[in-house]
Amino acid sequence: MTHEDNESDEVMILDAIEKWLEKKVKPVAMQLEHDDEYPEELVEDMKALGLFGALIDPEFGGLGLSATTYSRIVTRIAEEWMSLTGIFNSHLMMAQIVQRFGTQAQKEHWLPVFASGKIRGGLALTEPNAGTDLQALTTRAERRGDIYVVNGAKTWISNAIQGSCVALLVKTDTKVQPRYKGMSVLITQTKDATGRNLPGVSNGKKLEKLGYKGIDSGELVYDDYACDAALCLVGGAEGEGFYMATGGLEIGRINIAARSVGIARRALRESVAYSQTRHSMGKPICEHQAIQLKLGEMAAKTRAAELLVADAARMYDTGARIDMEAGMAKYFASETAVEVSLEAMRIHGGYGYSKEYPIERLYRDAPLMCIGEGTNEMQRIIIAKQLIKRNPV
Repeated sequence: MTHEDNESDEVMILDAIEKWLEKKVKPVAMQLEHDDEYPEELVEDMKALGLFGALIDPEFGGLGLSATTYSRIVTRIAEEWMSLTGIFNSHLMMAQIVQRFGTQAQKEHWLPVFASGKIRGGLALTEPNAGTDLQALTTRAERRGDIYVVNGAKTWISNAIQGSCVALLVKTDTKVQPRYKGMSVLITQTKDATGRNLPGVSNGKKLEKLGYKGIDSGELVYDDYACDAALCLVGGAEGEGFYMATGGLEIGRINIAARSVGIARRALRESVAYSQTRHSMGKPICEHQAIQLKLGEMAAKTRAAELLVADAARMYDTGARIDMEAGMAKYFASETAVEVSLEAMRIHGGYGYSKEYPIERLYRDAPLMCIGEGTNEMQRIIIAKQLIKRNPV
């Protein structure tokens, strides 16, 4: 396929997304978000648009998009309703682990049903006492002949309730040192075709959140859950799970950064428009220097965040190690989303605090971007360590 063909396909996909957002998402997003209602019809639309297979190779039924195109799609959807991006991004993080590290048999089994959205899910890393410190996890998988038996619990899992499968980070060896060498990833189907939980797995509570409404964030509990070792142990060998999980987080961090850009863009766009129609002291508030100072800084930081995301996505497409670039994009873009959404609320005044305007939603959604897929404190540490490693004296 030529470069021109790729550009043409990108234009067509982005145009289809734009029309869908305008026709289907924009009229219902605010109400669904305020009601914290799972967007069933929009999920079906996303399946039809191919978003659940966005990064999956065409040979397995996916769109095979570049990270560059994917990040542009995520940003645009996040401008309209950020929650939707989490539904397919968490799923694609699971799919990418299979695509990058799975055996051929695992790819042929899982990727086609992931690409179609017939089976949807996410990445199950976090536990009640193991978040950033993944090595502290306690969920255990014991090999018994041709099966693994899993016991443990995961929390803060996107698509835990509405989804039906997760890439599950487990301990397969509790004695080996260092601890990360005892970790593996299992693809565990949690529900059957009718939506019923499979034996040995149950859903805990749906977690109530400040923002990020609509998508379910929940708990998964495994109690002697059994799965076929050949299909569930990603790559067919134990002890590689830590690298698989952290590798999957690279595209997740690009996604979080792209979402952050979407939040910032929308907040900036709303502020520019509002400042031209709202009058104070006999003139539009955009003519007041105090507002101009805010808009100028918001615009510069939003553009800088866009460029960092584009840089990280471009490097991801080359296959290079990008934990520093993804960390920079995620850190800066998410902090920008928080700052710009807060400034947007100040520009809007009382209307920014009202549920009749989108600003309060953007303001509530933004802080999650600083936490999701690795805290910003951890991103700065990752950036510094890579900076030193790449520039030895």
